[in-house]
This record gives sequence, C-alpha cells and structure tokens, in this order.
Amino acid sequence: MSRTFQKGIIFDMDNTLLQSRINFAEMKRAIFQLWVDNGIVPPTLEWQNHTASQLIEIGRQSAKMTSELEQTMWDAVTAIEKEGMHGAVLENHAVEVLEQLKSSYQLYILTNNAYAAAEEALNETGIASYFDEIVAREQMTTLKPSASGIHYIRNRKPDWPASAWTMIGDSWIDGKAACDGQVAFIAYQGNELDMKRNGVVPRAYIRDLKEILVVLEECEQG
Repeated sequence: MSRTFQKGIIFDMDNTLLQSRINFAEMKRAIFQLWVDNGIVPPTLEWQNHTASQLIEIGRQSAKMTSELEQTMWDAVTAIEKEGMHGAVLENHAVEVLEQLKSSYQLYILTNNAYAAAEEALNETGIASYFDEIVAREQMTTLKPSASGIHYIRNRKPDWPASAWTMIGDSWIDGKAACDGQVAFIAYQGNELDMKRNGVVPRAYIRDLKEILVVLEECEQG
C-alpha cells in the first residue's frame, strides 16, 4: 500500500546518520593540489578555510576546467569517500528514530557523496529501506551549501508547502542549503559558532537523534 504523507524529512548522511570516517582534510588537499597543478588556483590559496564542496565549485567555475580534469577530480573524491564509508557504523538511536519517523513522514537522504557510495553505505548499515529517495551529487547542479538538492527534493512534491519540510544535518553547509531552500533546519551535534558565522539559524540544536522526535512534536503543537 502506498503512503500518502504530506510531510518530509531530509537527512544529511555523513556524521548525521552514519559515523563517517571520510578524510575531508585529505579530500580538500587533493582537490587543491589538482587545481594548483592545472593553474586553476594559486598555491597561496588558503584551502583549509574552504569546504570540499566550495573547492570543487571553484574548479568547476574556472575557464580552465575541462571535462577530463573534472572527471579526474571526481575520481579522486569518490576514492576517498569509498575508503571513508567502508565499515561505517550508525549514529546512536538512528534505527529507532527512523522507525518512528517513517510512520508519519517521507524520508530523504541528501548527500554530497556519490550515489553509489551513499547507497552502499546505507545498505551496509541496514537503513536504506527507510528512505523514499537517496539524492546524491549526481542529482544536484551544485553541491551543498547550495540549495540545489533541496530544490530537487521539493520539486518531487510540488504541491507541498515549504512548511512541510525539515532538514537535519551536522554542518553549516546543511543548514545553509536548508535556509536557501526555505525549509526548517535542525542541527545535530552542530558547531554553533560555524552556524552563526555562516548565517544559519537552526530551529533547534540537538545532541541525540532521539531529540528529533521531541522537536518535531513541539512544532506540531504550535
């Protein structure tokens, strides 16, 4: 029997549902070095102050970018993702919370990872079946913090108002995507300073996934 819920929750994946071991510092360094080697950015660029997605977009917007170079970059990123996702474990109470949410919400994953890496990790941890759709970088025109992925998901339910949606993630880039996509954001173990610095105002800060249920209930009540 098909579900006809009119509310949706969008989950980030890494360090929100799964305890990721992706080496994002190494990913950023690899992207930066590739861009330097190909004259896209100067070696003086302070790459440590950028997210991986921001470094990727710097390259993609460069006039020096070629399809071959972009593919080289994605191959390097995907290799680091796969290595970091192998053997990933769930955040505490993830299954318990998803089990309760699925009876009232349509659930989505929104990740900057490749679809194949995300699908493999979600299957390995046994939670893939909880989600109506996995939305990965292949479905986005621009990675988070862009709202591209939020727009993609919201367009799947064009009759649903913005108020029907909530996003949950650990990083300011998740919050920025949610904000620009006009949906509410709950920060899971998020860095409050990073959030404020980037103009992100979560509906709530939570430390345990079970708190999602409390926050959503409070929102329903008023």
